[in-house]
Amino acid sequence: MGHYAISDLEKLSGIKAHTIRIWEQRYGLLRPVRTATNIRTYCDDDLRRLLNVATLCGRGYRISKIAQLSEKEIAQAVISCNDDVNDYCQQVHSLLAAMLAMDEVQLNCLLNRAIRRLGFEAAIIHVVYPFLQRIGVMWQAGSVNPAHEHLVTHLLRQKMMAATDALSPVPPASAKRWVLFLPEGEMHELALLFMNYALRARGHHVLYLGQNLPIAGLYSVCKSYQPYAVCTVLTAVPERERLQGFVEELRTLCPDALVVLSGPLVQSEALQLPPHTVRLRLITEFLALADEMNVQVAEPA
Repeated sequence: MGHYAISDLEKLSGIKAHTIRIWEQRYGLLRPVRTATNIRTYCDDDLRRLLNVATLCGRGYRISKIAQLSEKEIAQAVISCNDDVNDYCQQVHSLLAAMLAMDEVQLNCLLNRAIRRLGFEAAIIHVVYPFLQRIGVMWQAGSVNPAHEHLVTHLLRQKMMAATDALSPVPPASAKRWVLFLPEGEMHELALLFMNYALRARGHHVLYLGQNLPIAGLYSVCKSYQPYAVCTVLTAVPERERLQGFVEELRTLCPDALVVLSGPLVQSEALQLPPHTVRLRLITEFLALADEMNVQVAEPA
């Protein structure tokens, strides 16, 4: 069971800590326990309830009215709010609540609904990425365990692979060519899988090499495949003291390709980028790069 500070609830729900305290004192919406040092801590049930309350408040319910509802009535009211396709915040709250309950059926239903109504790419950008960012906050609070992460990762991986498999094949001879990979020891694949989908959906050809790849083999790959770009996402590896050397080695192994770097590790200001290497901070920057290359391909010679 998770243990949250009030600041964690504020980040996850978007409700100010001052407001949470008022709701707690005036309406008894949450039931925190106090530590030996008299600090409030909240559990998963408190977070789920607050997420549901935030959803209803966002849809115009008065807090005084919500406080009079039973847990069952609150849940039913939240379900009735699911019809607004553009209410991304509510969809994220619902996903978080389903994850905390380890409700795989509800998670799958919510993801499918978002994809069906928004389209795959828009659902990932507007719903899934904010959802994953909230999970990151919960990791920092120590309130998400590996089972939560594995449940979400497994479902999203399924969705991304199914969506990619449904795309029409792209002939490599007539397209920009990309190599996508994660280095040895790197297992955080979701961002790379989405990049794979986005590139293929835009008519690029992708050689997808996946997780945990020793980069020494990239030299022969680039020599035979001759990619326009080589892309990787660095989340957990390499170690920070090895990052500069890794990037320089990658540049050497792929001498004729644009090297595209993404992920938390490459955001370090100390990292010096070699020539013909770009660093992307947001997934929307990657999509913009792919779109720009598409325009270049479409232009007459």
